[in-house]
Parts: sequence; structure tokens; C-alpha cells
Amino acid sequence: MRAFNYSKYREQKWDSEVLGLVAAIYKEAGKQELYLKQRPEELEKLVEIAKIQSTESSNAIEGIVTTRNRSEQEIAGYRDVLSVIHESFDAIPITRNYILQLHKILYSHTNNPMAGQTKNVQNYISATWPDGHTEILFTPLSPFETPPALDQICVEYDRVIGNLELEPLIAIPVFIHDFLCIHPFNDGNGRMSRLLTTLLLYRSGFYVGRYISLEAKIAKNKDLYYEALGASQHGWHEGCDDPVPFIKYLLGMILAAYRDFADRFALVEQKLPALETVRLAVQQKIGRFTKQDIRELCPALSLSSVEGALRKMVADGEIKREGAGKNTQYIRV
Repeated sequence: MRAFNYSKYREQKWDSEVLGLVAAIYKEAGKQELYLKQRPEELEKLVEIAKIQSTESSNAIEGIVTTRNRSEQEIAGYRDVLSVIHESFDAIPITRNYILQLHKILYSHTNNPMAGQTKNVQNYISATWPDGHTEILFTPLSPFETPPALDQICVEYDRVIGNLELEPLIAIPVFIHDFLCIHPFNDGNGRMSRLLTTLLLYRSGFYVGRYISLEAKIAKNKDLYYEALGASQHGWHEGCDDPVPFIKYLLGMILAAYRDFADRFALVEQKLPALETVRLAVQQKIGRFTKQDIRELCPALSLSSVEGALRKMVADGEIKREGAGKNTQYIRV
């Protein structure tokens, strides 16, 4: 089994793109702190929207939608884990036992005998491409090797973070990359990796996932997620992998989420009438958009206020409506 040593990244020379992403995230995180002091109540409305989006998007990445009882149960489990992380992140150490407990909660609404246990059969990382074909990208560790490997990455992560040996925004993607390469569970590895990303970010003081769904960002760029993971996994078993593509991908998603937060704060901050707030939100959209897209940008407005403003804009010829019911979309005119 490969050895895990995160200290080696301390000496690594990172390229300007990685350093630029890290610097930009710190800048946006500083802005977020100021925003939260100014408008805590309005911004709290973003939390519930982000929870719903995160739950739906992370399950959708795995092909789980709310059409079957099992799916609804798995979605409920994801929401439960997310709530635990939101409320108690500072009391959840990064250890194998705690990760197993979170996995058990993930499957608490289902009859899964392997809930809260590492895998008992060999698994494979595969991707399903737009044309429908599935391809094996990587063979993870065996069931026998998994528990000690999970222990090792937790110990290494805690050591470099605790000793300030490695920038957290580098250590977090490296940990998640190793977690995905180990693929410790029979089922739920992708969803657990996204929950752990949120947990690690919170524990290092990056709270954007509380207000903007990182899972929704990843779901919109699913192909890039698989590409970055595949590029980083080459040579992993021998310890000569290069996690930089995955680091860049994950940092890019985090930065995009912070910038979304800034856009939404700009609309909350102005305290305009509902119609004007929706009009500004619409101006931020390119191409087709839905009522839900506008609601996300206007958390302080009720659903009826958003619907009323959109109706008025359609009547005034500012936007055009297409489709009906759940398939309704709008386009700026």
C-alpha cells in the first residue's frame, strides 16, 4: 500500500494558477465576513436554499433523483449529514471513526447493512459519459488496505493542519483526492467526499458552502470533475501522482461559489422594491433561466413576490416565457 505524506507538498513549488486561486479565495472569504456582519438575517435565508440545492445536486451527480422510495431515503440521509455538519462542524474531528459515523447517518433512512462500515468488496471508479457509455477510470485500494489508509490520511491531514505545515486550501483537495482514490465504501463515496469537503472547509474558516451549494457547482461541471480526478489519479498507487489538476478544479469551484455569494449579497444589500430586485437578478442571467434561479439570487423575497415580478416583466415585454408548469423558463428580451 502506498504511504501518505502531506509534508512533501510543503516544499512543492505551486504554479501561478494555484497561488492565484488561493489568494482570490482568501480575498473573497474576507469580504464574506464583512457581508455577514452587515446583513446576517437576510443572508440566513440563503442557508436553506443552499441545503436543498446541495442535497439534490450531490445525489443527482450519482444519478439519484426523487422518483423512487430508495432515492428519497438517500436524499433524506444526505440532508441529515449536511445538517450535522452545519450545526457541529467544530466538534467533528477528522478521524476514521467520525467518517464512518457520518456514512452511517447518510444511510440511516435505508436498510443498508454496510452503512458505517468500510467496503467488503473491491470497487472501481467509473464515469458515465453523455453518450451513455461507462468507463473504468481507476481501481481503488482493496477492502483489506482501506481501514489503515483511511486512518493514515486523517492523521496526516490533522498533523499538517495542526502544525501549520500546509496551506488548508491545498491540504483539503489533497485529502479529498486521496479519499476518492481509496474509495472506502461500497456505496456513497462521491457523496461522502462532497460532505467532507464542506466539513473541512468549515473547520478551516471557509463558510461559503453554508450559503452557496458547492455540490450544485460540481453538478454543473460534472465532466470537468471526472477529467480532473482522472488526470490526478495517474500513478497514485505508486505515490507519484500529481493532484494539481484536482486541486485547481476544487479551488475553482470554491472561488466560483464565493463570487456567487458576492452577487447575491449585492442584491440583498440594496433594499429595493421586489420588482427592481428581480429585475437586477434577471440582468445577471444569460440565456434561459428559471423562477428558481431568480429565487436563489433574491433570498429576501417570498416566492409570491418573485412570481409577481416575473409576471409583470413578461407583461411589460422585458422577458419572454417559454414552456409551462415545471418546465417554464424565461429569456431576457
